[in-house]
Amino acid sequence: MRRGTLYVVATPLGHLGDLTARAAELLRSVPVVAAEDTRRSRTLLTHLGSSRPRLMSFHAHSGAGAAAGILRALADGDDVALVTDAGTPGISDPGAALVAQVRAAGFSVVPLPGPSAVTTALSAAGLPADRYLFLGFLPRKGAERARLLARAGAEEWTTVLFESPGRLGALLADLVEVAGPGRRAVVARELTKLHEDLSAGTLAELAERYSGEPAAVRGECTVVIAGRPPSVEPANGDQAGPAAERLLAAGISRKEIAGLLSEWFGLTRNDAYRVAGSSEERIAKRENGEP
Repeated sequence: MRRGTLYVVATPLGHLGDLTARAAELLRSVPVVAAEDTRRSRTLLTHLGSSRPRLMSFHAHSGAGAAAGILRALADGDDVALVTDAGTPGISDPGAALVAQVRAAGFSVVPLPGPSAVTTALSAAGLPADRYLFLGFLPRKGAERARLLARAGAEEWTTVLFESPGRLGALLADLVEVAGPGRRAVVARELTKLHEDLSAGTLAELAERYSGEPAAVRGECTVVIAGRPPSVEPANGDQAGPAAERLLAAGISRKEIAGLLSEWFGLTRNDAYRVAGSSEERIAKRENGEP
């Protein structure tokens, strides 16, 4: 009996003209489409003149039954196209987990490349992209957010993050603290859409620009941050100290912080412990109202 193939299909970020001819042909002929939002995918399929596919829901909050249904379709011999709301499946969505299950079950996986907010923003940012770090959406709070923010500030390569419009101002303010106000950055919003906007400047300038009413910012946001300038001596503590304070405030142990500071800023283990200790003392003084 024929076994189905999972096709991982990149779909437009906004402009429907960005859908590749190969992806359009597949979506017109494939019997099953696994979609993050079936309503949005139905709009795309209607645009393509396709009414044939059976739509299955698969998103971040889907239970195990959703993946099981897709595996059953493949076992029945049906090809399945995996699509997200916009861009490439598997990038900041549960697509990777599904692909892993499909491979483990012995089915073929075929990628159909196309739009991605990460590479689209990088291509227009004017920042080095031969190497880059992608952090996706950061947690809203907690130790993991503190750790990733500190990593972004210390990184020597360009860093790319995703953020929702309502939290963009807060993210930029946090990045000013960990990377410094003068670090170059680009905020890309509404990519490929009618009101596409790419704003370049320092983190301080961008944080001020987007510090107003969150409701005024619209569209999903991609933030691209320049890497730490080579002229900045990593071991001078200018950035290591604030990073240590943020990590301490998030409840991370001094031992773990020392290891992170050593990795990110090139500090010796002893120097990293001293920076962490000094940061701990500063926090304690502030809490006690001492100057």
